[in-house]
Amino acid sequence: MGVFYMPVKVYTQKEAVGKNASMLASFGRKALLVTGRNSARANGSLEDVCKALDREGVSHVVFDRIEANPSVRTVMEACSFGIAEGADFVVGIGGGSPMDAAKAVALMMSHPEEDSSYLYRADGDDVHIPVVCVPTTCGTGSEVTAVSVLTDTQKGIKKSIPHKIFPDLALVDGKYLRFASEKVLANTAFDALTHLIESGLNRKADCLSLMCVEEGLRLWSASLPILRGERKAEDADFANMMSASTMAGMAIAQTGTAIPHGLSYSVTVKLGVEHGKACAYFTAGYLSAAPQKEREKLLSLAGFSGIRDFQSVLHSACGKVQADADTLKKVLEEDVEEMCSNSAKLKAAPFEVDRSILEEIAWYEFR
Repeated sequence: MGVFYMPVKVYTQKEAVGKNASMLASFGRKALLVTGRNSARANGSLEDVCKALDREGVSHVVFDRIEANPSVRTVMEACSFGIAEGADFVVGIGGGSPMDAAKAVALMMSHPEEDSSYLYRADGDDVHIPVVCVPTTCGTGSEVTAVSVLTDTQKGIKKSIPHKIFPDLALVDGKYLRFASEKVLANTAFDALTHLIESGLNRKADCLSLMCVEEGLRLWSASLPILRGERKAEDADFANMMSASTMAGMAIAQTGTAIPHGLSYSVTVKLGVEHGKACAYFTAGYLSAAPQKEREKLLSLAGFSGIRDFQSVLHSACGKVQADADTLKKVLEEDVEEMCSNSAKLKAAPFEVDRSILEEIAWYEFR
């Protein structure tokens, strides 16, 4: 028997923040707004949230130092700031990094007596103050998942914390994508696509999660011409891309991600490759190892004629991984070695995976 659990109240509409200001303001008396340094100001999302809270008489403070691949240290700084300011709920505004960080901050603000080691304590609880997410990129789906991926810069590792922290509310509006660069749009769109494929090619997939996968791929495919460079994006495309990302988040909230995501983390940390691009580079190999029928169905739903077509669009939209041969070899060998002991990711694949298959997946794009 399968279980579909996605307890986030989601509004997907134009002017989602303003139209749902009372709901946004209902979670407390003072909000900690967690975001990055620039994009939330540039795309208007931070202003929208501030205006909505002001209109409802709810005070707020801004922590705007979340970096790409948010670090444990920055999360703890945001937590200390929020506690000192007396905030009682958190709003994550931006892409996956601010939203993932916001969840972790909400956890730690409920455990002020704990140090940063609590973030990765498997025996800890998931108690947290309320979290609202306002996504501004079309990749992570973090607004509807319980996952928070952080980077421990001292140890040089990037991985999910074991705590499950679903946001209470997600306000999804495609208008913020108007301000995203072509590079950000492409990288985050491929991140959403990898979520859909990894959830579709997954032992935990069932009819309900596959419903999200198939509808997400249909929405995603409508904007494929933009990634092919055939036309410029319009408002309808932005809405589709954001909705596809949210559907992808709903899918992985049920199944979890699989091997491509597991392999991607060290490539991001050690080579500086953007997250969505890194995942997509391992997705080609994952598809090649999958049963033909499942592979062809997923690629067709996404609008691709096959793996080569997928790779062609990926290369033109996101570029190739830039690394010298020796460095790349070392990173991939370490990646495979680490993945061999990652039973959760290996078991997610709906086909048998041994070291040789894992090596084929890891090296598929680079041979």
